[in-house]
Amino acid sequence: MANGVAARDLGVYIHVPFCSVRCGYCDFNTYAPGEVEGATREGYVEAALQELELARTTMRGDARAVRTVFFGGGTPTMLDSSALIALLDGVRGTWGLSADAEVTTEANPDSVTRESLHALARAGFTRVSLGMQSAVPHVLATLDRTHNPANVERAVAWARDAGLKVSLDLIYGTPGESLSDWRASLETVLALEPDHVSAYALVIEPGTRMGAQLRRGEVAPTDPDVQADMYELADTLLSEAGYSWYEVSNWARESADRCRHNMAYWRSQDWWGIGPGAHSYLGPRIVDGTETPARRWWNVKHPRAYAARLAAGESPEAEGEELSLEDLRLEEVMLRLRLREGVPTESVDGRAEAIARLIADELLDGGAALRGTLRLTRRGRLLADMVVRALT
Repeated sequence: MANGVAARDLGVYIHVPFCSVRCGYCDFNTYAPGEVEGATREGYVEAALQELELARTTMRGDARAVRTVFFGGGTPTMLDSSALIALLDGVRGTWGLSADAEVTTEANPDSVTRESLHALARAGFTRVSLGMQSAVPHVLATLDRTHNPANVERAVAWARDAGLKVSLDLIYGTPGESLSDWRASLETVLALEPDHVSAYALVIEPGTRMGAQLRRGEVAPTDPDVQADMYELADTLLSEAGYSWYEVSNWARESADRCRHNMAYWRSQDWWGIGPGAHSYLGPRIVDGTETPARRWWNVKHPRAYAARLAAGESPEAEGEELSLEDLRLEEVMLRLRLREGVPTESVDGRAEAIARLIADELLDGGAALRGTLRLTRRGRLLADMVVRALT
């Protein structure tokens, strides 16, 4: 395929915008029961399948099979397993799946059963990413999480029994969470021996319920120094247990356990986002003999508007933008620097002084830089955004 398209993987992200409750910290495009009228789960599935038909037309002539599929949300497992399987079958019918395709669904520990996980595995799902967040009841209560910590152990056992790889997702820096609370959560994770662990620092966004609680003084602001201590503790305990960091917030037992779908984002591969508010990206390619620049676009956010557009035979796209070669270069630095593999030094030509300063500040690995790769140190991972700004 011309213009390097064949060298890029193709992934699909499917956004399922439903949750049983809206957590106080969440600013994602999700809806709890009663928050949105005129949009049903059945209607969502029908609309998502219609968008896949639209994608088939738009991607005509592209012979690539899909390498990764990721169901995110929201809580995708708010849908019946039969609905998730129908959507995966829609991806198969649109592009086909590669023989080694990675297919992931996010799930809450209390939103799956042994039967549902076995059904997903039989249909071709390969991973489940469980939103554990914490093992400490008072931290879960502050986050408005509905599951009992014991549910996590059951869900992990069911997933393993079904032959699925397991990722556990954690949040650190919740108001009222101590370093010992965080250690307890990490030790619980290690006892469960997942294949993959994600740990994200809590950011309290202004438009969330927790943001309002912060303004009223009902919760304390997160101390960035405490969050840094929590990150370092996570990296230490996970490393000692045999997990390797491969992205700032992600650790895996083996290279094969890394989330290939997310790696595709960080490596600027192609993906089509299905669902309300979903984002898509296609790199430079040839369409009908014409070179087309890289483009990013995103769908309308409201499930009702999304379904209405597709029912009318219209694209659900809200806005989009073309990306220049300079845009792509800057994004490569911004995204790939977060990876353990780093970014080639030549990607930031003309920044020798900044690189030297970052090495002196122990934010970049000096040895790796001499070998032609810019790679974050552990301290650099804590200040990754600052490093990116210095290099771009």
